[in-house]
Amino acid sequence: PAGGPRTGAVPGRHTRRLPRAGGMEAGVRLSAGASKWDIRKKIWDYMEANNLADFPRPVHHRIPNFKGSHQACDAVRELEVFNRTSEIKVDPDKPLEGVRLVTLQARKTLLVPTPRLRSGLFNKIVPPPGATKEILRICATSQGVKDYSVPIGLDAKVQVDLVVVGSVAVSEKGWRIGKGEGFADMEYAMMVSMGAIREDTPVVTIVHDCQVVDITEELLDDHDLTVDYILTPTRTIKTGCKRPKPQGIIWHKISYKMLERIPILKNLRYREKQAGKDVILKDEHPDFPNARKPEDSDENAKSGNTKLQTESTSAQIEHRHVGNHSLSIKSETHGALATVYVGNIPPGTRVSELKSALREFHASPLRLSWQGAQCRAFLDYTDKMTAESVVSSLKGLSLRGQTLRVEMAKNQRNKGQVEINGQRNESE
Repeated sequence: PAGGPRTGAVPGRHTRRLPRAGGMEAGVRLSAGASKWDIRKKIWDYMEANNLADFPRPVHHRIPNFKGSHQACDAVRELEVFNRTSEIKVDPDKPLEGVRLVTLQARKTLLVPTPRLRSGLFNKIVPPPGATKEILRICATSQGVKDYSVPIGLDAKVQVDLVVVGSVAVSEKGWRIGKGEGFADMEYAMMVSMGAIREDTPVVTIVHDCQVVDITEELLDDHDLTVDYILTPTRTIKTGCKRPKPQGIIWHKISYKMLERIPILKNLRYREKQAGKDVILKDEHPDFPNARKPEDSDENAKSGNTKLQTESTSAQIEHRHVGNHSLSIKSETHGALATVYVGNIPPGTRVSELKSALREFHASPLRLSWQGAQCRAFLDYTDKMTAESVVSSLKGLSLRGQTLRVEMAKNQRNKGQVEINGQRNESE
């Protein structure tokens, strides 16, 4: 059995070293003072040079897949923390495919983060009724995550019992190094912010034996996620890590660029700002070179084709008929307007509340058509690309604790015209 106070052999598992290429027993050797990037590169190079890597290759700049990953993943069945869980969050990385499969086979709720957090935080994987073993295998793949998933909003009552993340390197003390983009750390911080995990929720990582290396604690920052269990093809390591995990999003380390790239981050910031929390960004912080004042920086957060806010009133009304409570809007601009539908608005919400939220997300429309009695509104934008950017930005937005339904409008627009029957209308 593996020795050491932090290393435990799981019953039924043989604790042995996998043979290295050419029968070599030498592992990854790190020089003193190695940086995070030095460690990543050493491991990526070693796995490729010794043919330990598996598809997709090369493994550089990835959470590396490795030969024996399914064997390592299967060992999660023997963890008590897995058997007593009901909801498990597993990252979408290829080497974690086996854990996703085991979770589905055990009929537990599987949550997978959306790649690079582009369109929200979680997708819940929902296999079809009576799914065969083969269908479950497909559901566990990246394609299955796309085909059999249902998005989970920020207001969903999610309570994650176990977190499974990929790593490039990890130490027996629980220090972890990812591929350098910070998404696993960010996902964890977001889950804390939305109340989806507890302080004692265990974190597991799956790696090859060669990825378990000595990492100095000096390399860790306060936003870095640590792990409680390490599963390899040969060992199960209980780290006993006591270092506190991230307690939420550290806003002064978030840049405007990151905020624009991750729409759900905007939603969480809006919520925390409404709750009175400090959400000053890195670019606004006094220690940041050429720091901007928070009240002056919103305009600069917009960039390129994703510029959503406009003060323009160029869409003029040519015809308005209110005698029968209907309104026709026709744009003088060339081409048809693109319209966004906002539904599931809580009863009693005022139009000013929606306008305030839209300004916060740099998504003020050319015209807002309010149908409060039907709990919906329509937002006009100059073109389809801007409207689609708004839809992406507002995913998961909530008012009065209720998640809004935001999507491109269907059948409400016809060549720039809208008919709104039987409802009072308020416009920008």
